[in-house]
Amino acid sequence: MTYPWYSSYPEGVPHEIDEKQYNSIVDLIDQSYEKYAAKPAFHCMGKTFTYAEIDELSKKFASYLQNDLGLKKGSRVALMMPNILQYPIALFGALRAGMVAVNVNPLYTERELEHQMKDAGVEAIIIFENSAHILQKVIKNTNVKHVITTGIGDLLGFPKSLIVNFVIKHVKKMVPAWSLPGSVNFRDALAAGDASKFKRAEMTLSDTAFLQYTGGTTGVAKGAELTHGNIVANMVQARTWIGTQIKEGEEIIITPLPLYHIFSLTANCFVFSSIGALNVLITNPRDIPGFVKELSKWKFTAFTGVNTLYNALLNNEDFRNLDLTSLKLALGGGMAVQKAVADEWKKVTKSTLVEAYGLTETSPAACINPLDIPEYNGTIGVPISSTIVKILDDEGKEVAQGEPGELAIKGPQVMRGYWNRPEETANVMTSDGFFKTGDIAVMTEKGFFKIVDRKKDMILVSGFNVYPNEVEDAVVTHPGILEAAAIGVPNDKSGEIVKLFVVKKDKSLTEDLVIEHCRSVLTGYKVPKIVEFREELPKTNVGKILRKDLRNEELAKMKQ
Repeated sequence: MTYPWYSSYPEGVPHEIDEKQYNSIVDLIDQSYEKYAAKPAFHCMGKTFTYAEIDELSKKFASYLQNDLGLKKGSRVALMMPNILQYPIALFGALRAGMVAVNVNPLYTERELEHQMKDAGVEAIIIFENSAHILQKVIKNTNVKHVITTGIGDLLGFPKSLIVNFVIKHVKKMVPAWSLPGSVNFRDALAAGDASKFKRAEMTLSDTAFLQYTGGTTGVAKGAELTHGNIVANMVQARTWIGTQIKEGEEIIITPLPLYHIFSLTANCFVFSSIGALNVLITNPRDIPGFVKELSKWKFTAFTGVNTLYNALLNNEDFRNLDLTSLKLALGGGMAVQKAVADEWKKVTKSTLVEAYGLTETSPAACINPLDIPEYNGTIGVPISSTIVKILDDEGKEVAQGEPGELAIKGPQVMRGYWNRPEETANVMTSDGFFKTGDIAVMTEKGFFKIVDRKKDMILVSGFNVYPNEVEDAVVTHPGILEAAAIGVPNDKSGEIVKLFVVKKDKSLTEDLVIEHCRSVLTGYKVPKIVEFREELPKTNVGKILRKDLRNEELAKMKQ
């Protein structure tokens, strides 16, 4: 099969990249630290560190891990923090020491945390105090030997650090009581670390850099084993793709998605650090008024987010009144970008909301739209350099162009496999090296790819396939609807029917009005038969709507 997407490549972007120009992530980052030493690197809550300062502090932390804790190359080090300045210091320190980083969602429950610590074989964890009580309850069941704790304000400087930590702990009462005997404060670890004693570990592209956990489509969370080569390749691929739109050492990127999530980790923390950009870390993006207030302080040039976050910003009047003339790149990923949101974003910001696509297993970027597209086009774009994409039927054969099937990806960014899960790895990898994503897609005549839905999210109504993304995209064009999620529920006559969950923007909205709107924009069998209004929808830590939670609720009701 020929691959017509090459004709859609941005001008000057090569079809292939050479990730072997670097020996590891650290090799690439070291060059950036030297080149952009005086430039601001990370900002959070009024405090900014330059690349030179991050360089020195991460070497101190690396030295502490090596010399004070006695950890060796390949040791698993967990990072359980929101977007605070401690994160990049701890991350770069662990990677420089040749250790494997294990990112952990700070909102994890006891069960989830214990599973990940045991599954990854974590020996040390850097954890912010708000989550320390969770670790306290499970640490005895794990192999964690070293605990480094930190308060959100620890690196903000005197007296702000004291004020912030006091307010969070005693006024907002966000830090439940905890006790972890033998734990060390992050500031004390930095003070003990001697940068002159740090010995950079010898690494190759084949060494493991991350065990990045993902729920996947079934079962417990699995650790995608991402090598230095996987991450370096994706950094070079993404940087090559956006190269015509960026100026080294001059960009300011807003970072609201957590750095422990693969999208923000690679795109913001690595790609934009490699070009000397300033990452403005947003610790709590769900506080939209506070988020917008922070945005008002910056002439930011780039922004990454998910559809729900962009939608929330557009529904804030203060955001709509910001001076956004400096914005030149807004990237949407993590979930489908809805046309109604993209159109409104263009209207308000005068910039196109560019949709990209990737997964934890692909480090993550696989497809991105050309950045110079004038309007949102409803697709995930075309495969980035050195990436091949196919669409397969249930027997693993390629479908005809325009026909739906499972998206499969091959490239240097595809994971080594799921940690300690050879059978699950075999289930998602083809014999010729393609990763089966579980997403249903079609390829357009111009070679652009469009995600129809998750394989397991598809609804079957009287033998007809109904894709929730399509229903939701149509539903939210109603001006009185803020958010929507569609699932299939059992029905005696048609097998399944569409049930819609709606968050209102207009309080006077009724079920009849929603269904009437749906009939005007959807074919009959796609129209929801049931509408349920909610104050909010269940979401992941990055704001992706969790249809599976809604399905599980419906199943629980049926069993009662």
